[in-house]
Amino acid sequence: MPIKVQRDLPAREILENENIFVMDELRSLHQDIRPLKIVILNLMPLKEDTELQILRSLSNSPLQVDITFLTIESHVSKNTSANHLNQFYTTFTEIRSHRYDGMIITGAPVETLEFEEVDYWDELCDIFKWTTTHVTSTFHICWGAQAGLYYHYGLKKKRLEKKLFGVFAQRVMNRKIPLVRGFDDIFYAPHSRHTAVDAADIHGVEDIIVNAESDEAGVFLCMTKDGSRIFVMGHPEYDRFTLDNEYKRDKSKGLEIEIPKNYYPFDNPENRPILSWRSHANILYTNWLNYYVYQATPYTLEDLPDEAKPSS
Repeated sequence: MPIKVQRDLPAREILENENIFVMDELRSLHQDIRPLKIVILNLMPLKEDTELQILRSLSNSPLQVDITFLTIESHVSKNTSANHLNQFYTTFTEIRSHRYDGMIITGAPVETLEFEEVDYWDELCDIFKWTTTHVTSTFHICWGAQAGLYYHYGLKKKRLEKKLFGVFAQRVMNRKIPLVRGFDDIFYAPHSRHTAVDAADIHGVEDIIVNAESDEAGVFLCMTKDGSRIFVMGHPEYDRFTLDNEYKRDKSKGLEIEIPKNYYPFDNPENRPILSWRSHANILYTNWLNYYVYQATPYTLEDLPDEAKPSS
C-alpha cells in the first residue's frame, strides 16, 4: 500500500529502508484515485515509535492511505518534542469539521486511573462522539479500546492482580466475519496492561461480536455488528523489541516486573525475542481497511450520514 505522509516525517526513511512504499504529497497528486483518509489519534508517550509501528501495520494493502496524525490539546506530551508535534500533528479543533474514512485511537499509559481522572477525558469524549458522524470505522487499541467500550457501552475496566505482559494465544471465535478472514484457528498477540474489561460484560452487549478470545488474556478482538467500531485489547502493532524495551526499562528503574510470557527463547532476556504475531497483525489491519473502511465508506466523504450511529 502506498502510505501518504509528510515528506520529512522521521518514520518515512525507516519505512523506505524496510522496502515499504511511502509517498509524499507531491507524488500523490499525480495519482488519479481517491486515497483513504485515515486519522490516527496517538496517545502513546513515545509517539515516533508508535507512528512507525502503525504505519508498518497499514502498509500491506494495495489501497492508498492518506495519514493525518492527531494529538490531544488538553495534555502536554513530556516524551515527544514540541517541534515534532507542531510539524507533524494536528489538533481536534483543526479537524472537527472534516470527515474521514477511518480512525485509529491508540493505547495510553493511564490505565490505572479511572477514566474521568484522565486529564484529557472530556476532550476524548468529544472525539468519541465526533467519530459517530465523521468517521466510517474507528479502530481502538488497548486502553483506547477500554475507553471506547466505556464511553459507548458503559463497560467498566477492572484492575488485574498482576500485569498482563507477554505474547498470548488467541482463538478465532467467528470465522465468517471478514475482520478475521485469513486467520489461523490460533494466533498470537502481544499484551502489556494492568486492566481488563470483563469478557462476560463484552459478550453481554447485543451490538458487539467477539471475534477472538484467549484463556489467559480474555477478549482480544471484538466489533460492532456494522463494523463502525473495532476494539483490539492488545498491541498487534508492536514490533519485535517493544516488550523487550518495556521489560528492561522497568527493571532498570527497580520496578517489579515479570519476564514477558512466550517471548524470549527459554525465558532468557538475553536471547533475541521471537516475533510470532506480525503476519496476523498485518492481516488484521488489511482486513479492517478493506472490509470496514474501503468497502463501507462513500466515495465522497461528505455523504457520510449526519445521524450518530447508535450505541447499545
